[in-house]
Amino acid sequence: MVTDVFSRKIVGYHLSDDMSAENVVKALKMAVKNRKTNLQLIHHSDRGLQYCSQIYQNELNKNNIIASMTDGYDCYQNALAERINGILKQEFLIYKCKSGNELNELIRESVECYNTKRPHLSLNMKTPNFVYEKTSEDSLTGFN
Repeated sequence: MVTDVFSRKIVGYHLSDDMSAENVVKALKMAVKNRKTNLQLIHHSDRGLQYCSQIYQNELNKNNIIASMTDGYDCYQNALAERINGILKQEFLIYKCKSGNELNELIRESVECYNTKRPHLSLNMKTPNFVYEKTSEDSLTGFN
């Protein structure tokens, strides 16, 4: 998943059987395609091999996105991503799917619900989508 830090909106995601750079780039491409600002963006991630890979770094460079990475393997340095992963797992992905297609649909619905219906205390009880759209009007948004 790729998340806009300011609004907490999930702006890109891709379900795959592995964490290869090629699959992770698909989430980044979705985020770039749906981008609402022309301001330079900073992409923050952990130091997973997929994010350090040449293919991923090339995609960031191609889109004029600055790469930022944690300085080690401390989950607290990427707390927003860990928090959103936890929310999705604990609140939305609560039953076992019978197929990849069913899981893909559940994830799509979960991301949509998270972005448009779930208010956040840190956003003054607004939804990520509300804050993202509002700040996009002011060209203040970036993503993580």
